[in-house]
Amino acid sequence: MNPLTELSIEELRARQSLKWRTYEPDVIPMWVAEMDTTLPSAVAEALRSAVGRSDTGYPWPGTLPEAYCEFSQRRFGWAPDEARSRLVPDVMQGIVYVLRTVTARGDGVVVNPPVYHPFFPFIRNHADRRVVTVPLRPDAGLDLDALASVFAQPDVTAYLLCNPHNPTGHVYDRATLLAVAELAQRHGVRMLVDEIHAALTFPGVTAVPFLSLADEVEAAARAFVFTSASKAFNLPGLKAALVFAGPAAAEDLAELPWEVVVGAGHFGVIGSEAALRYGDSWLDALIGGLTENRALLGRLLGELLPDVGYRPPDATYLAWLDCRALGLGENPMQVFLDRGRVGLVNGAPFGESGRGHVRLNFATRPDLLAEGVQRMASVVSR
Repeated sequence: MNPLTELSIEELRARQSLKWRTYEPDVIPMWVAEMDTTLPSAVAEALRSAVGRSDTGYPWPGTLPEAYCEFSQRRFGWAPDEARSRLVPDVMQGIVYVLRTVTARGDGVVVNPPVYHPFFPFIRNHADRRVVTVPLRPDAGLDLDALASVFAQPDVTAYLLCNPHNPTGHVYDRATLLAVAELAQRHGVRMLVDEIHAALTFPGVTAVPFLSLADEVEAAARAFVFTSASKAFNLPGLKAALVFAGPAAAEDLAELPWEVVVGAGHFGVIGSEAALRYGDSWLDALIGGLTENRALLGRLLGELLPDVGYRPPDATYLAWLDCRALGLGENPMQVFLDRGRVGLVNGAPFGESGRGHVRLNFATRPDLLAEGVQRMASVVSR
């Protein structure tokens, strides 16, 4: 069964979450990274059981790292070392704690815009580091020459890579990751890799866990990877994520303060472990539904909005749409909201190259997706 078609529009509109409460009821919300799915049955049962025994205390990692390692082995054919893991509230807070540990105040941290927009404020305001940008190539690939030039700057000490990439959905292959790791090794740059969308790769695409390169490049052995069940299993309200360190970064990981653990959610740990241990069939069905929606979106754009630039993502349920040819200005999101009553994400916060773009979340009912694109097309036709 397709988890994206099990809930009616009325059931979705009854939700109290950010996605469904930010806009007025006449708006179709296709913005924040929240899916319109049912919960995996194992997750729902684990949470009900916890409530039944009044198990609402402080969080503890328990066997969540072990569950993730087993999940990684099944899905990617490789598993990190659970002994080199740390529970954190979410991926962004984990990134901040690690940056505070392995870099100095004011150091440069490299990102590749257009990229997940919270990277910018979290690096600047929470980690007190400086954002250094190396834009993606037009095909969403990494510009290795530009990375090498920036890595050579003496105050650039870390590189935050998003793979699979948000918002483009690009998945970097093994050769690219090795090349990046070798550049980082040459210049002494520490690598932090956000792999939160790795479990959402589409058929025919392989997500390569960055730490699996640790035996080949020292920079990978000194790297940190951040992951969570929240994206693949739609658990963003249940706070729990994991940081895994490479074999040469274990001592750095041990320096993370103890309070980072208690910032996570107890239900996040319980729900995430249930998802990772028992949610494979649900996840397979979800990816099947997302694959159909991705194809539907491509057809709709080709028929109704042929001037929109769109590259089908390798992973994630997010579509990065280039709307510059539509003549809607630098913020087409606002135009689609005001005139079409469709909620999208403005591309500008993802970086300068995001101006004139929108990010669309297609993890919803196919009929809602179709209506949303039709509304967007009606704005342009008018």
